Amino acid sequence: MMIILRLCAMRRNLDRQLAKFLKKKRGQLSYAEFSKRVGVSYTTLHRIERGEHHLTLNKLEIILSRLKVRLRDVFPDEF
Repeated sequence: MMIILRLCAMRRNLDRQLAKFLKKKRGQLSYAEFSKRVGVSYTTLHRIERGEHHLTLNKLEIILSRLKVRLRDVFPDEF
């Protein structure tokens, strides 16, 4: 049970870090504009930024590639 709680906490932390990174990268762009750039729908982008959507590793890889950033750029404390 303790392991499950720790994994859930880790996931929430990573979700928050990703949301913060994407908000910063989006800047003044609309959700529609930025979603085209990163390759997800604007509703998915909005849900990611609100912590309501969990990405697959494949989708995360696509976003990182389109933004031309590395995993450690998004999660500096983890890697």
